[in-house]
Amino acid sequence: MIVGICCAVLLIGLFINMPVFLAVVTAVLSYFLLSPDAMPVIAAQRIIGAGENTTLLAIPCFIFLGNLLNYSGMTTRLLKLADVITGRFKGGLAQTNVLLSTLMGGLSASNLADCAMLCKMLVPEMTKLGYGKAFSTVVTAAGSLITPIIPPGIALIIYGFVADVSIGDMFMAGVVPGILCCAALMITIRIIAGKRGYKPSRVGPAAPGEFMAALKGATPALMLVLVIIGGIRVGIFTPTEAGAVAVLYVVIIGMFVFREMTPKNFWDAVLETARSTGGIMLIIMACSAFAWILTFERVAQDVAGFITGISDNPVIFLLLLNVIFLVIGMFIEGNAAIIVLVPLLMPTVKAFGIDPVQFGLIIILNLAIGCLTPPMGTVMFIANAITGTKTGEFVREALPLIISLLIVLMLVTFVPAVSTGLPNLLR
Repeated sequence: MIVGICCAVLLIGLFINMPVFLAVVTAVLSYFLLSPDAMPVIAAQRIIGAGENTTLLAIPCFIFLGNLLNYSGMTTRLLKLADVITGRFKGGLAQTNVLLSTLMGGLSASNLADCAMLCKMLVPEMTKLGYGKAFSTVVTAAGSLITPIIPPGIALIIYGFVADVSIGDMFMAGVVPGILCCAALMITIRIIAGKRGYKPSRVGPAAPGEFMAALKGATPALMLVLVIIGGIRVGIFTPTEAGAVAVLYVVIIGMFVFREMTPKNFWDAVLETARSTGGIMLIIMACSAFAWILTFERVAQDVAGFITGISDNPVIFLLLLNVIFLVIGMFIEGNAAIIVLVPLLMPTVKAFGIDPVQFGLIIILNLAIGCLTPPMGTVMFIANAITGTKTGEFVREALPLIISLLIVLMLVTFVPAVSTGLPNLLR
């Protein structure tokens, strides 16, 4: 009964647009005030204790890395390389948009930051070339959804922390699904561009010299991916240390090689990182306390019993899981959903023999797609706010791209090797 009241308080808070962490804290406090068996001091212990795990230091490091990229000159060089590769295709600039999002996603770790930056950078250029504003906005938003999937996505780090799964394995597991999402979006854009007559952004393929010049300019950014992933897999440093090393690498390249980053830019990146990290950590700390309540009340066992009571078929369970998380992603912030729901579902996942790494990618991909849909898709709101696109227009244009992402989701769900193959190969 008390848990039901607690959940109702949470849902009401989210419904009235209360900040996520505040809605969760309110729900947590309502439980400790109403429950005779729980001491209020435990609430403070659980909230504060969740922020003391050193694994979470990777979050500010990679957020800082993403912010520094905007000032280092790497983004513009990656854009040039993406244009050289895809500009000659139909819908060339839209294709470039998605490819750049994929390349940036492997560096910045923040889909909201990528979406905001590329909406400002590319949507005006796309509309000048005759693309509809709503279509341009949707392409940018959909491309940014690859960021949480491809390493070093923040969602991969949080899931590894909550599920006690190797973050290095999660990074490896995200590579193939991320590439598949990029390919699916680009194929869909090619089909739409053919029907609407969207022209390439350049005539004919790039000359070998132009391609080599673009590749040379983007090499420092591409090397950063190898520094992060290679260093973790070889065992030179942990994911947290990888974030710190990557930050140092970008600062050196931006200040002393490209010479585009100034001390003021560095300080601006520090402030942006502090704001973003504060918001994420508040959510993690509050949701960790809420997850403890659900564990203490044995909700996980009840959920497991309910699901296995419906069917003991793993295929049915995975289908049900996709439906649940797609709906949840439409209403609840993804990181909060991971922290609260993963501990509840993990016993059932293990009972069905599903690999925790595959389970993590299924959840993250579902929640990413939810960010693109109403009523509370965060990426959708940010993109629309920046470009002035109406929600109805956005949803109509987004439908084909969402379908392409759902196809990738089905592959990740029912072909385990898509997510587990690379980690197993490199283990």
